Amino acid sequence: MEFGPYLVLASLEGAVTAAVLMLTALGLSLVFGVMRVVNVAHGEFFMLGAVLAWWIATAIGGHPAIGFAVALIVAPVLVGLLAAAADMTILKRVDYDPERTIVATIGLLYVIQQLTLMAYGPEARPVEAPFNTRLALPWVEWGDNGLQLYWPWGLSTTSYKLAVIAAAGVVLCGVWALMTRTRIGLVMRATQLDREMAQVFGIPVERVYALVFGLGAGLAALGAVLVVPIQQAHYLMGADPLLLSFIVVIIGGLGSLPGTVAAALLIGMSDGIISVFFTPTLAKILATLLVALVLVFRPQGLFGSRTA
Repeated sequence: MEFGPYLVLASLEGAVTAAVLMLTALGLSLVFGVMRVVNVAHGEFFMLGAVLAWWIATAIGGHPAIGFAVALIVAPVLVGLLAAAADMTILKRVDYDPERTIVATIGLLYVIQQLTLMAYGPEARPVEAPFNTRLALPWVEWGDNGLQLYWPWGLSTTSYKLAVIAAAGVVLCGVWALMTRTRIGLVMRATQLDREMAQVFGIPVERVYALVFGLGAGLAALGAVLVVPIQQAHYLMGADPLLLSFIVVIIGGLGSLPGTVAAALLIGMSDGIISVFFTPTLAKILATLLVALVLVFRPQGLFGSRTA
C-alpha cells in the first residue's frame, strides 16, 4: 500500500482515539473548571465504565446490540452515581481543599482498582461490537488523466469506528448545549465564577459539585463503553486515559471546554498516527514534551486565560 492510503488509515485510528479522549478529558476539565478539583481517580472511573459494560453485556446476552445499548446507558449512570456519592462522602469532608482532594482521589483510585481486581479478576475481556461491517474507503490520487477516485486494496475501516466518532460529536454538542442553554448550565457556570456569591444567591453549591463530579465521571465511563469493543476491559486500563486527559487539559487550558476539544483532537490524532507509523511510546513522549513546552511558554494553556 502506498503512503497516502496508509496515512488515511492512521488518521482514522487517530480520529477514534481523539473521539474517546475528547469525552474523557472533557469530564476531567469540567470537574476542574467548576470545582477546582484535580481528580486523580478519573482514569479509574473510565476503567469502571468498561468493566461494567462487559458485565452488563454478558448478563443480558442475546444479540450484541441489545447488551451494548443497555450498557451504553446504564454504565455511565452507575459510574456517575458512584462518583457523586464519593464527592458527598469524601471530597465534601475535606472541604474541596486542593491538596487534600488530590490525596483523597489517589486513595479512591486504589480502592476502585483493587475492588475491581477482586470482583472482576486480572483478565482482559472483550465486549462484542453491536455492528461491525467492513467498509471500503475511497482514495483520490492525481494520475495521467487528472484526479482519479478508486478503492485500493486494504483501505477499509469498520462501521463501528465511524459510529464512535459520530457519537462523540453528538455528546460534545449535548454538553455544550447543557452548559450554555440550560438553567443547570447557568448554575454550574455561576458556581465556577464565584462559589461564595453563588451561595449568597441560594445556589446549593454542594449539590452542584456532586452533579459536576458525577457528570465528569459519567463522561469518562461513556468513552470507555464506546471504546471497549475496540479494546478490552481490564482493571489497569485507566492509566493511559488519565495521563492523556491531563495532557489534553493542560495544553487546552484548565477548565476551558473549547481548549479541551481542540487539544483532544491534536493529541488524539497525533497519538493515533504516530502509534501506527512508529510506536505508542514515542507518541506519549512527544505529547509529554509538548506539555513541557506549553508549561514553559504559556502556562495557562493554549486557550486558557491568564490570571491576574
